[in-house]
Amino acid sequence: MSRSLKKGPYIDYRLMKKVSERKPEDKGIIKTWSRSATIAPEMVGFTFGVHNGKDFISVFVSDDMVGHKLGEFSPTRKFVRHGGKIQKEMETAAKQKEIEAVKSAKASK
Repeated sequence: MSRSLKKGPYIDYRLMKKVSERKPEDKGIIKTWSRSATIAPEMVGFTFGVHNGKDFISVFVSDDMVGHKLGEFSPTRKFVRHGGKIQKEMETAAKQKEIEAVKSAKASK
């Protein structure tokens, strides 16, 4: 559910203070823990280090991101892969086919 229009978007005032002190041309990351802050048009062109619970993920803000939350671009969970024993066998078979194709291509040259 979105925030009430009467209240307006949630923008962290400390984060906006950091943005107003810098210029978009400045190289550097603005670190923040405020994942729930809405991206304002003044933030476009800056790189933010958004904390995901373990470390900071670099997020470069573009025009398309205005209105979204900073946390949407910094995933908190790391996807490794699906599968298990069967998936591993399929991956090794595919890798073996790839190696054989490269060997046959070298032999034909």
